[in-house]
Amino acid sequence: MSTEVLAPLRVVELTMEDGAIIRIRQHGNPSGPRLVLSHGNGLAIDGYLPFWGRLRDRYELILFDFRNHGQNPLHNFKHHNWPQFIHDLEHIFEIVQQKLGAKPTAGVFHSLSAVTAVMQTQRIGRRWDPLVLFDPPFYPPDGHPIRELQRGTENDIAARAERRTPSYEDPGDLARQFQRRFPRWQPEAYNLMARATLRYDSSSRRWVLACPREYEAHIFRSNRETSTWQRLREMPVPIKLICADPADGGPPALIGRALAEETAVEYQAIPDTSHFLQIERPGECIGAMEDFLVKHGFTS
Repeated sequence: MSTEVLAPLRVVELTMEDGAIIRIRQHGNPSGPRLVLSHGNGLAIDGYLPFWGRLRDRYELILFDFRNHGQNPLHNFKHHNWPQFIHDLEHIFEIVQQKLGAKPTAGVFHSLSAVTAVMQTQRIGRRWDPLVLFDPPFYPPDGHPIRELQRGTENDIAARAERRTPSYEDPGDLARQFQRRFPRWQPEAYNLMARATLRYDSSSRRWVLACPREYEAHIFRSNRETSTWQRLREMPVPIKLICADPADGGPPALIGRALAEETAVEYQAIPDTSHFLQIERPGECIGAMEDFLVKHGFTS
């Protein structure tokens, strides 16, 4: 399998009402079933190539980064928030159907994008057919035993985000940081994610974080919406939670298990994985996803 992101078949550059630009890229097999994929906070979808690269022969893949992430130009901090993400996702869905042709579309989302897709569905209505959600960090309601663990963990992660190195001489420096911190990633993922999450700044001649560290930290600290959890059992579209190993101890993995027990939502944990399960065990994640897609008539 290629370890480089090939040029997309087509790019649709979407300009939002406030001037933010989101670049939507089409990859894969345009005649196959359509999957729309996006990423977690501070990351970028090109870094997930070990996962989605295995799907190119059988699916039409629509990839995008959230505003102020990945390939998108940096925009202002004022609109870098959850309500704007919901609005952006709705506009992205509409433009994909208009510009690339209307067809059934499955959403395949991780973390930040998974929570946003559920919020979009709960507020606006059914868009996705169906939704596959990788390790979504929904915020537990008042009194839930996981509530304080999730709050504390996200505050800790936000504090670490604020201390991130803001620029590098070369993407390889960030790749080596990833390798030291996340030893379970696929070997090619370190350089891929480093390049996907940095942009070259010609004025300083350095590689800077595509999503500035204060933007990333703000999203962790503001993930406090409890109604998303409470309304999950009322979703108008089939969903599946594919989560990290609960033995890993990360709150999203524990949240997924708790939601499966409390709401009977379809759930599967991938053994020996962390929050980055798609780039640790991509084959197992694809198997879990396709079992669900086939069950709901969405087949390649």
